Amino acid sequence: MKKRSICIALAVLFSAAWSAPAADNVKPVRMGCGIMTFETVPGWGLTAEGKSAIGPTHGGVVVDKSGNVYTSADLGVFVFSPDGKVIRRFVGDEYSRMHDIEIRDEADGEYIYGARNANAEGVKFNAVTGAFALKLPFPKESGLDLKQFSPTAITVAPNGDIFLSDGYASNHIFKFDKTGKYLKHFGTKGNDLKQFNTAHGMTLDTRYEPARLLVCDRNHEPKGRLLHYDLEGEFIGEVITGLGMPTSAAVQGDYVSVPDLHGRLVILDKSNTIMAVLGHNADPAKRVNYNVPQDQWIEGVFSGTHGSNWDKEGNLYVQDWNVSGRIMKLVRVKP
Repeated sequence: MKKRSICIALAVLFSAAWSAPAADNVKPVRMGCGIMTFETVPGWGLTAEGKSAIGPTHGGVVVDKSGNVYTSADLGVFVFSPDGKVIRRFVGDEYSRMHDIEIRDEADGEYIYGARNANAEGVKFNAVTGAFALKLPFPKESGLDLKQFSPTAITVAPNGDIFLSDGYASNHIFKFDKTGKYLKHFGTKGNDLKQFNTAHGMTLDTRYEPARLLVCDRNHEPKGRLLHYDLEGEFIGEVITGLGMPTSAAVQGDYVSVPDLHGRLVILDKSNTIMAVLGHNADPAKRVNYNVPQDQWIEGVFSGTHGSNWDKEGNLYVQDWNVSGRIMKLVRVKP
């Protein structure tokens, strides 16, 4: 890989810390560089009173074809308009604690796919009505005898096959057909080249033909790598290492955004060269830290980056793993 300068969250912070009620007085922070330069939108996603609208967050982010933003929180899935107002929500036991979500436009509408680590299942439900179309508990047909099943990531192949990663337990990736029929599993826990040490995030990598799985191997030594597997579960190769604790991945065109739990978001190009590092947190005490309350949030600085996604204009939506519930909008700065 040829060397390239890495742009790390530039910007003068206009406030050392801010409380949400004063968000109107907070100026946007610019970060990144070149074609991957962004500005924050202070107060995006907060209530009129300046509070988090969603409660504690440990989930993902997707954007539908109309530009609405879905984010999963402990309480359920919340849907925001592009300007940051909650327009609908799916809350309650069936929607709670979706650790990862993806969205897919299908013949009869858009559907959310979710991985529920605490509830030991994958799910599929209508993005507008919330009606469930599918639930994927541990597949006994696999013949495995697992003490725990804790899915952390889900993605869908072009033909509708579903991949569900048991990232907090066995580290197997389970493959189902579009009806939920178990097909196979692959991958094991460990630190060898083809093993996973917390297969935490996963998406369909459409930057290549044919598309393949992009897996975030969060705790592998050396820590933080991405892997490619084909859709039959065969190892293709190691994509990049040294990313800290990569939690998820979202692809748009030739680019992929990869949140790192250390409080930053990395953007890679098709050659998997780092294009920019956004929101870097320089305070070790506030990295990988769920317990940063809202009155200690710093505009343009992340603390436990967990989920991200792009809209059609190339803007980014980023979720922190956070006790108060943090989701941010980063607007792409046009060159």
